[in-house]
Amino acid sequence: MTTFALVGAGPGLGLATARRFGTAGHSVALVSRNAEHLEELTAELAGDGIRARGFTADVLDPASLTTALGTAADALGPVEILQYSPVPRADFMRPVLDTGADDLDAPLSFSVKGPVTCVNAVLPGMRDLGRGTLLFVNGGTAVRPHPDRAGTSIAFAAESAYARMLHDALAPENIHAAQLIIPGAIRPDAEHSSPAVLARRLYDVHVARDGFRHFAEPLPE
Repeated sequence: MTTFALVGAGPGLGLATARRFGTAGHSVALVSRNAEHLEELTAELAGDGIRARGFTADVLDPASLTTALGTAADALGPVEILQYSPVPRADFMRPVLDTGADDLDAPLSFSVKGPVTCVNAVLPGMRDLGRGTLLFVNGGTAVRPHPDRAGTSIAFAAESAYARMLHDALAPENIHAAQLIIPGAIRPDAEHSSPAVLARRLYDVHVARDGFRHFAEPLPE
């Protein structure tokens, strides 16, 4: 059995995606800095008959990410699918004219160093399997920067560039890197951006392995 590792586990999209991959037969490794939330999520997944465990780590602490993903692979099986989708902090979204160089340290650690650390942690296992999927989930500022959200606009663009390079470099090894852009808010009642719909979309991206960038819905004009 292989593992679906979710970095940024939460009760919305994270839980829905964990449920979708878990019902497909994968073990589920939930990574979050909130241990209490992890206990609640793993209990809910266990109620669905899904083998899941939580692992505490902070995406701003690379060593904790490496440890969490290594422990997850040892406990549950090699990571075949990695989803990187933590929610950015509100203070990342300063207006561009109020953003200094130091204000970019945390957003870039969050959206660049975090993903790089996670990929380096799971890539050897994917290579041993001979297959793998790397899923990156970003907001609309990844492709359309917003002057009132400078931190995420800059950091998401950098994450997008990294993910795109992985897509090209790893394709010959049967490891598929893809990005899902969610332009608006994730809401239970949204036609295209509810947690359940997005979870199905991410699973379909994993299975189809078709192209790099996907959109949950068109970007607003």
